[in-house]
Amino acid sequence: MARFLFPSEYYDSTYSIDFASYYSMGYRAVLFDIDNTLVPHNAMSDERSQALMQRLKDIGFKICLVSNNKYERVNSFNEYLQVEFIWKAGKPKPDGYIKAMKMMGVRPGNTLFVGDQLFTDIWGANNARIHSILVKPINKKEEIQIILKRRLERPIIWLYCIKHPCKTAK
Repeated sequence: MARFLFPSEYYDSTYSIDFASYYSMGYRAVLFDIDNTLVPHNAMSDERSQALMQRLKDIGFKICLVSNNKYERVNSFNEYLQVEFIWKAGKPKPDGYIKAMKMMGVRPGNTLFVGDQLFTDIWGANNARIHSILVKPINKKEEIQIILKRRLERPIIWLYCIKHPCKTAK
């Protein structure tokens, strides 16, 4: 089976991840997808995403948004977050992830990636040899091309979950 699509870990939500424990394990940077990972599709940053970014900064993490979206979308989303970002990242190619790591002065071994899609986010993070964390999408309402990809993702996630349980919120 396509193990390159398997995440390193799978959580119910970005907001249920214990990032402090990852920092204690030596991770120093977190790359994030935006849509349906941090906020619903096309939503602006909200209090929850802003609080998460501040908490990560307080822990000591470097942060970068890695998105296939256009500059305007990513820049406006970042207005209150004030973190690094890569737009039109070309996921699943590793180039955007590598560019983000170079910007922050980190390497794959101490970088996490968090995203909601196997065929772009996780595949790309795995291509860049980054610890990949898949999260369940925040909102079920999505564009048709993403709905079609979700149908293809289901059997892969099912196979992954046979051996690796989803980590749920506490």
